Amino acid sequence: MNAPRMPALFVGHGSPMQAIEPNAYTAQWLELVAQLPRPRAILSISAHWYTRGTGVTMADPPPTIHDFYGFPAALYACQYPAPGSRTLAARVRELMGPDRVREDTGWGLDHGTWSVLRYLYPAADIPVVQLSIDGTLGGAELYQQARALAPLREAGVLVLGSGNVVHNLRALQRQPGAAPPAPALAFNAAVRKAVLSGDHATLMDYAALPGAEFSVPTPEHYLPLLFVLAIQDAADECSIPVDGMEMGSLSMMCVLLRAAAN
Repeated sequence: MNAPRMPALFVGHGSPMQAIEPNAYTAQWLELVAQLPRPRAILSISAHWYTRGTGVTMADPPPTIHDFYGFPAALYACQYPAPGSRTLAARVRELMGPDRVREDTGWGLDHGTWSVLRYLYPAADIPVVQLSIDGTLGGAELYQQARALAPLREAGVLVLGSGNVVHNLRALQRQPGAAPPAPALAFNAAVRKAVLSGDHATLMDYAALPGAEFSVPTPEHYLPLLFVLAIQDAADECSIPVDGMEMGSLSMMCVLLRAAAN
């Protein structure tokens, strides 16, 4: 039996604390995953594996990485014991070019991946592989690189991008009900418009959008979005099932690509 053609999904993952403190956004993630076919495997592109060159995880099982500081002990106790998949990792290298993607046995699943997957697939019984973001490349180059991953959808692999369209930690607002700054709202709205209209050229050149300097002080949280959009095709419907601003300067936007209903 052939695997279903998988959707592709970008998730605004927000604070690591969401892993142990469910909220309105995580509730929407649960509603979202209930509409999706079960993947055979997951390829995650997380903001938190930002490297020189491109790596793909080969560890099986991949360790749960707690790549943050100063949080409660309960968060460090979280584990996501999913299996890895050397077969999927090898296929990623084949598609993107073995000379361009190195095998990595040291990395595992960082919190950009497991803090989301513990809600989407809490049983941790689906193989998960991470692909790093090459920090030496710009948005257009990464987009072109990611286009090679499109055949994975036909093999039942969920391509998952995890980051935040707006991510400015220095501007976080702790007080409840604080209004997000105007640049954050402007950038989020501009990205939303471009995503829904399929204007990928604008999204690759995100630094030209209003509010970009405030919203993307460093690119690693924005770039996973491009990996998902790069594998969109004409048969896909594109939607934004989750949106909103958390703590003033974290966009919780999610972007879903799925085959249009007949």
